[in-house]
Amino acid sequence: MIHLWLPLSLVCLLAGVGAYGVMARRNAVLVLIGVELILNSANLLFVTMGSVRGDGLQTGYVLTLFLITIAAAEIGVALAVVLALFRNRGNIDLSEPGA
Repeated sequence: MIHLWLPLSLVCLLAGVGAYGVMARRNAVLVLIGVELILNSANLLFVTMGSVRGDGLQTGYVLTLFLITIAAAEIGVALAVVLALFRNRGNIDLSEPGA
């Protein structure tokens, strides 16, 4: 069995890099990648705590499946919004004011 600090440190690293990507980037696609990193860190946290807890309902794994489904729907809608933004503006820079 692996130590608990290994996956938890990876969760912190993924969440930190994702938060940096959301806050510091101006490109819409890179912001979406940051959001996906944050969601993946939540997935890893659910699986880690589900394996540590060892309950009969497997709630950590079930919540991970729900979060994967929500993330897939979110990225589909977000990429459609980015595509519409590119068609209207000609670029996907989020720091420029809208036209």
